[in-house]
Formats: sequence, C-alpha cells, structure tokens
Amino acid sequence: MYSVGAIVIAAMLSEAVWETGKMVWQKGKVSVDRVGALVVGLLIAVGAGLDMFLLVGINFFHPLIGQILTGILLSRGANFVHDLLKSAEGIVQRKKATP
Repeated sequence: MYSVGAIVIAAMLSEAVWETGKMVWQKGKVSVDRVGALVVGLLIAVGAGLDMFLLVGINFFHPLIGQILTGILLSRGANFVHDLLKSAEGIVQRKKATP
C-alpha cells in the first residue's frame, strides 16, 4: 500500500509530465525544440533503464512506463529535475521523521 507521501509525489510527477506535454504544442504549432528534447530524454531514460518513480517507491506493473515518464521529465532539463527530486526527497524525509 502506498503512503500519503508517495501519492503526493505521484501527483507532482504527473503534473510535471502533463505540463511538459503541453509545451510540445505552442502558438498553434509543434515546437521542434520541445519534440527534440523529448526524444533525447526518452532515449536516455529508456536506453539506460532510468526510472525516477522507483526512487520514490512507486512501482509500475511494467518498467517501461516509469522509464517513459522519466524520459519526459528528463526532457525538461537538469534544473527542473533537480528541483523536482529535491521536493520529492523533502516529502520522503518528512514522512520518515513522522512517527
């Protein structure tokens, strides 16, 4: 069973994935830069088997789902991913500190 912290982290990650997807279509046309970043992020995450969701204790029934979602998040860049993971880590640490 998942904790409240895991659900909050899942909500943060799902919003980040959605917002990234919205960036692909800007001002009535496809953003080539966004699509390129998505392709690179997906290649890195799937190629290396990276899954951010596993880091916070969220397991998908198929590992490729977590890798694809991680690739989408990676496409946002290092600062975004760092801030996202720092927020998730804070939630996990607060959960551990609560008896």
